[in-house]
Amino acid sequence: MNNPGIHIVGAGLAGSEAAWQLAERGIKVIIHEMRPQKYSPAHKTPYCAELVCSNSLRSDDGSASAVGLLHQEMRLAGSLIMECADATRVPAGGALAVDRDGFAQTVSQKLQAHPNISFVHEEITALPGSGDGRWIIASGPLTSSALIQAILKAADNQYLNFYDAIAPVVYKDSIDFDKAWYQSRYDKGDKFDYINCPLDKDRYYAFVNELLNGQKTEFHDFEKAEYFDGCLPIEVMAERGADTLLFGPMKPVGLTNSHQPGIKPYAVVQLRQDNKEDTLRNMVGFQTKLKYGEQERIFRMIPGLENAEFARLGGIHKNTFIKSPLLLDRFLRLKTMPHLSFAGQITGCEGYVESAATGWLAGYFAACELSGREAVLPPASTAFGAMLGHLQDETNLENYQPMNINFGLFPPLAPEPAANGKFRKIKGAERKAAYCRRAAADFSEWIKRL
Repeated sequence: MNNPGIHIVGAGLAGSEAAWQLAERGIKVIIHEMRPQKYSPAHKTPYCAELVCSNSLRSDDGSASAVGLLHQEMRLAGSLIMECADATRVPAGGALAVDRDGFAQTVSQKLQAHPNISFVHEEITALPGSGDGRWIIASGPLTSSALIQAILKAADNQYLNFYDAIAPVVYKDSIDFDKAWYQSRYDKGDKFDYINCPLDKDRYYAFVNELLNGQKTEFHDFEKAEYFDGCLPIEVMAERGADTLLFGPMKPVGLTNSHQPGIKPYAVVQLRQDNKEDTLRNMVGFQTKLKYGEQERIFRMIPGLENAEFARLGGIHKNTFIKSPLLLDRFLRLKTMPHLSFAGQITGCEGYVESAATGWLAGYFAACELSGREAVLPPASTAFGAMLGHLQDETNLENYQPMNINFGLFPPLAPEPAANGKFRKIKGAERKAAYCRRAAADFSEWIKRL
């Protein structure tokens, strides 16, 4: 632990991005990754930046989407994660989806080939002291129990947790295309981006009934399930009302069944490409805590999936995160132990790109500190700044929850002058576009200063 440079715990999206930013600035980096010696409940490969849930990085529209805007900022900032995502992308309409293994392998190869980066494959079970050098903790929401206990002790037990569920993946050649058809919602992107399986009214409510009554993973008596609203299990959504799924992952809008022209499906299940070869399809929005046998039985009720073969069934795991607004300073350092920074989902950001962005920031801040330069904080009007602002927002500290990047985290837009001499509020699509324009201009000026 006395090696020069900086140590990073975890080679997920945040740790990988932080390591790259430091290494590119000439700083020696040691990545401590416990895989392949030990795996978390959700990881299956030894690769860096393994995507354990969806293979989608969500919307890539930087002119109307908050996460698309974050994509663009990351690209301009020289992000390793975005470079590798762009290199391994697969068709997904307006979304940026990647070949899952190809993406992780590409990130791993880049990091392993960098002369300033080395790996130590071991589990870190205790927080290093101030005499052990500078560290970034990017161990993720599935941090091993020993390290979590050490973090909790240092953080005076100020933490929360929630349960995150994984969606099943189906072999494409097991889908019945006499019932399913290719189409992106509202015909966005390539028509082959999504496969659609229709349900009529009777089949839909029979399906919901089975979701509600199917056997599910049991929690221990001492555990309380607190899910992140952006990643609810499909059956938990169904518990909120029989029609809830019609306004969520099974909404039929923007789709026309090519097998039944003129007849609008009552509900639709979409399957998104999951690998470059397009042999696997991910059930969009179908993260679940159903037991394995129940998943196969219930999901084969969906027309087109009667004979589905599953490459991966859904699963559930506990995510842990700290109360960052209470514990971290504006440079993501632990206030009581400033030689330690935190990055990624353990801070309470949510999402692949958001995690990578906090890794970028932690790497940049640490590089400035080690080189004796003053770090320049990103403007709050940018996606970088808005995400950082969430990690520092003490407004509702008692109920601090993980958050995806969204326009609600950005400073409000100023009203625009109207033709009658008064001011008007910007609404709808025009509002999103205005947020993106402002952010793009402010980010461009900020990145020049770095």
